[in-house]
Amino acid sequence: MNYILFDNPNRTDLLPFTFTRPVADIRIGILTIREKWEKWLDVKTSTLTEEYLSKKYPLVKGKHNILINGSVCPNEKLIEQVQKLKRNQALVHDDYLIAIHLNEEDIENLESTENIEDIETNVPHIKIQQLWDIFSKNADAIKEDFALLTKNKESNAVSKTNTLICPENIFIEHDVKMECAVLNATDGPIYIRHHAEIMEGAVIRGPFALGEFAIVKMLAKIYGATTIGPYSKVGGEVSNSVIFGYSNKAHDGFLGNSVLGEWCNIGADSNNSNLKNNYTNVKLWNYPEKKFIDTGLQFCGLIMGDHSKCGINTMFNTGTVVGINSSIFGHGFQRNFIPSFSWGSTSTGMTTFEINKAIEVAERVFERRGLVFDEIEKNILRNIYNLTREYRNL
Repeated sequence: MNYILFDNPNRTDLLPFTFTRPVADIRIGILTIREKWEKWLDVKTSTLTEEYLSKKYPLVKGKHNILINGSVCPNEKLIEQVQKLKRNQALVHDDYLIAIHLNEEDIENLESTENIEDIETNVPHIKIQQLWDIFSKNADAIKEDFALLTKNKESNAVSKTNTLICPENIFIEHDVKMECAVLNATDGPIYIRHHAEIMEGAVIRGPFALGEFAIVKMLAKIYGATTIGPYSKVGGEVSNSVIFGYSNKAHDGFLGNSVLGEWCNIGADSNNSNLKNNYTNVKLWNYPEKKFIDTGLQFCGLIMGDHSKCGINTMFNTGTVVGINSSIFGHGFQRNFIPSFSWGSTSTGMTTFEINKAIEVAERVFERRGLVFDEIEKNILRNIYNLTREYRNL
């Protein structure tokens, strides 16, 4: 069977993150949604996504295909139902499609496919519909991934200089560096991936996940439910946040109820507000509506798209959305929506971060990690630059 992860119709509600990736490549819990499906199914998947992303995330067709909604996180019971689908059968829940079994010729006509038998499922599962779902559902996602990844496995031992509370809920992969740290898994599991490092004096409460080659710096204070993706560096105070990977918040400052994409950098002593001083629900910028919408949450912080950065001492308001490849600096609180390819601050004014300059910076950032910012990546940025032009005029 050939498995394809498709972008659901509400992918635009997950912008700016879905400017640069399919929905399935959003990280929530320990793994991305794609990694979860591939782990459960023991196969490699391909993607049905936007045309400008398709060279990086190509579609692979087979004679028999099961297309899976990339916003749905799998579990054991859901996997069983997906695998049982016969040709022209669809697994649905309420008003959305979870998976459908199609022939090769029907794959790209997903919404107009006829003669489909709907099979309703009542299996509880995690689904990512809005930006704030990524951090608000992260605790449950970490717990599910922890159970999947640790089944029939034993954690590696750690130095006796560390303090582990509820060690049965803590799993350490191989080649982890950790000395004089405190890990408390009373409220949820803690998972540390291979070649990660936790420096002296760090205090971490679960649920928590640390990606491969990621670093928690000295005296960091991290509250659950938090995920630090691979190759990231984190210091200061972090609470209920998700960092996709290759991003740094390496210094003091607060990050709470927030999500950072890849290749982001938070300057020293920068902070975000995650609670309004009148305790009302936080509103967040929504791209398809082109306005701020009610999250229904009292706590909501910073949403920052890939390649965006801020200077030292930057202050972000409650419920701030920063687009792709913006560079933010300057005194005072920033506005709550900062369009992609913006340069400057609310206090001094914003100009456009021109695409050629943006590509030059991205090339240097990749080079520092031993990677190449190739023509495929450059074309993705060029497309996003054009797609987001209208927002820079709002």
